[in-house]
Amino acid sequence: MKIEIFTDGACSGNPGKGGFGILMRVPEKQYQKHFSAGFRLTTNNRMELMAVVVALSKLKDEGHDVHIYTDSKYVSDAVNQNWIAGWVKRAWKNVKNPDLWQTLIPLLKKYNPKFHWIKGHAGHPENELVDQLAVKAAQNANLQVDSYFENQNNGGLF
Repeated sequence: MKIEIFTDGACSGNPGKGGFGILMRVPEKQYQKHFSAGFRLTTNNRMELMAVVVALSKLKDEGHDVHIYTDSKYVSDAVNQNWIAGWVKRAWKNVKNPDLWQTLIPLLKKYNPKFHWIKGHAGHPENELVDQLAVKAAQNANLQVDSYFENQNNGGLF
């Protein structure tokens, strides 16, 4: 079965309030679901990456034809050009967001998704939808704490 996943991250300030949006669908079953969450202090790249991690974490079964569509070159190139292998060899030295990358690796091995880069803010309906979800999530009154980011940055005090 083919599963399509569209993801996006947003940040108001970088770092700042952020959010991610996800659209997951199974075209042959005409089924789809949206997810989003907002954080009080994070970065755009963390939200782009977290959207993929959360989406893959929601899958229940292996063996599907999983396609992830993202407007993040950071995420798509890291996977498609196998930057991750180099980061692992260097023991994550000078790599941003190692917590999320290390969470993503087993999910990549388990589901073997294909990553597709799409241009953001170019009228792609699904990308526009997940962008709206991400922006709205970042504007929420009850924002979550991105603990790893805040702890790495002295509680957000720079």
